[in-house]
Amino acid sequence: MQTSLDSVLARTDANHPEAVERLKAFLRIPTVSTDPAFAADVRRGAEWLVTQLREIGFEANAMATLGHPMVVATHPGPKGVTAPRVLFYGHYDVQPADPLELWESPPFEPVVVNGPHGPRIVARGAVDDKGQVMTFIEALRAWHACAGGPPCPVTLMLEGEEESGSASLEPFMEAHRDLLKADVAIVSDTGMWDVDHPAITTMLRGLVYVEATLIGPSHDLHSGLYGGAIANPINALARMVASLHHPDGRVAIEGFYDTVRPLPEKTKAQWAKLNFDDAAFLAAAGLQHGFGEPGYSAMEQTWCRPTCDCNGIKGGYIGEGAKTVIASRASVKISCRLVADMDPEKVYKQLEAHLRARVPAGFKLEITSFGRNPPIRVADESPYLTAAEHALTGVYGVGPVRIGTGGSIPAVGSIQRILGLESLLVGFGLDDDRVHSPNEKFELTCFRRGSLSHAAILHALAQLRP
Repeated sequence: MQTSLDSVLARTDANHPEAVERLKAFLRIPTVSTDPAFAADVRRGAEWLVTQLREIGFEANAMATLGHPMVVATHPGPKGVTAPRVLFYGHYDVQPADPLELWESPPFEPVVVNGPHGPRIVARGAVDDKGQVMTFIEALRAWHACAGGPPCPVTLMLEGEEESGSASLEPFMEAHRDLLKADVAIVSDTGMWDVDHPAITTMLRGLVYVEATLIGPSHDLHSGLYGGAIANPINALARMVASLHHPDGRVAIEGFYDTVRPLPEKTKAQWAKLNFDDAAFLAAAGLQHGFGEPGYSAMEQTWCRPTCDCNGIKGGYIGEGAKTVIASRASVKISCRLVADMDPEKVYKQLEAHLRARVPAGFKLEITSFGRNPPIRVADESPYLTAAEHALTGVYGVGPVRIGTGGSIPAVGSIQRILGLESLLVGFGLDDDRVHSPNEKFELTCFRRGSLSHAAILHALAQLRP
């Protein structure tokens, strides 16, 4: 089997130039799931994946959901194999490209440019998550070329709504439990420690995301005729947003920290050895000064502490020039990132109560939920984790770092709850990849070694017995 793995790794490397071209073709499809104007393109992206997977021996289909298609593909593995079945999860939809004027090249016309780590590909979705999805598809392509298929049974579930709330995900999984049955899930939508040090994410924050709309007068009013005589919805909403935090940065929602546990001393000691550079982290965002709970490093604040943030606010006239109006309504989008042991339903109710207690007399508050997803803490030890660590060490020459991440991947919680699967969070993004921002990029060395890593992980998992 070692010779077989060597040949697969060699084939993965040999395929790299063509793999970059395939990634470019994928990135040219504007699969923006949140905007109905792109619905046909999202379907086209799903069908492109189906074609790629059928080419490498998978039974693949773009299956209907309540919204965008779910790409599901299966392969039985070698005849008579008793190895675990692996479920790969990823998403093929992307964030909107706005603001377009800040892109240095068109967001859906991928370009390869040079950077500090060599060539990088720049486009919307380059790392989140099309490039990372293609790392395991390219690994499977190499296994197909060298051995006729993967060394263990494999299922892929590629979602088209991750960037717009995943409304169809859980109903789809509930309806297709048998089709998605597996022994372990692998998710590549996270990051590395740095370009030369792989990582396995063992802590993943959950998410509560809402839009709150404050409704006052029956219609927009002249600010000269009514200003000072009525509560202004924009002013009132701004005060509500400001009330979410204490001056020192702690979240001011009553009960918010009730179930938050201190970081275990062992984990804290491990993280301390990583020598995280707060100043460099802030500088990458163009900042010199941080914020947040006192007594915690930036790494701890983003990996193991909860947050509450305003993600967008609107109301009144925001066009060019002047218009002296008191708006009839104002809206804000708010997200709370949750850590282990926090209950999304409870946090949602706490946030709602906090906002409703500050609604001016005679006004109305409407709250729309965009999702409530639990935080994840991966088991410290498992045969799947050990196998993945061994495989990554073989590719990089150094063992992977176990890290936390500030982002949320709703599917991981759903996979755990509905399918009963542990997930290996093995990603290949970097902190400076500009995820969700203009000029998003993916280092091609990360793309190549990510593909090699998945080829090696499949080999390592194939040696186990479920």
